[in-house]
Amino acid sequence: MIDLHSHSLFSDGALVPAEHLRRAEALGYKAIAITDHGDMSNLDFIIPRMVEASEDLNWHSKTRLIPGIELTHVPPALIGPLTTWARELGALFVVVHGESPVEPVAPGTNMAALQAGVEILAHPGFITEEEASLAAKKGIFLELSGRKGHSLTNGHVARMAEKTGALLMVNSDAHEPGDLMTAEYAEKVALGAGVSKEGYLKIRRDMDEFITRL
Repeated sequence: MIDLHSHSLFSDGALVPAEHLRRAEALGYKAIAITDHGDMSNLDFIIPRMVEASEDLNWHSKTRLIPGIELTHVPPALIGPLTTWARELGALFVVVHGESPVEPVAPGTNMAALQAGVEILAHPGFITEEEASLAAKKGIFLELSGRKGHSLTNGHVARMAEKTGALLMVNSDAHEPGDLMTAEYAEKVALGAGVSKEGYLKIRRDMDEFITRL
């Protein structure tokens, strides 16, 4: 099991990174990323601390902790510069909080994230075919979300990915211990979105290759 979108108490999650990692380890995870919510006010606070925590904790855990960041409700014009800054601060990859159907995300966020070349576009809502095609061209993952509300458009995202060849990823967007998914539940999220069994196995392989590159 790999999960590349979750949160600690450095934003609105419930746990310190050490406990978050330990709970993932107890569930048999290969890797988990903490991608706390960030904008221009806190990237330089969150990212260096998460990098340091991962460097310390990874000596003592079978599960790999990966430091990332989720740019959240950032004006589209600022996504590019903040993506660059996040990487300079040490984030191994950047997630953007996409145009979820249950939050007032600024229109144009999906496209700005794709143009910035982020690694993951989380819960992108009613993503357009043009946007999905750009994701496919750039190798950017579109997320199928295990989180209530954000998951409402998983079926649409899966159809757009199938039509354009965009990469998919299944993540929990976990904020609390009970949000962490088992491998069986992650498979249900994918199959429930209309992904075939073979398609889900490809998602697992693509996620594994992604963390290997990191």
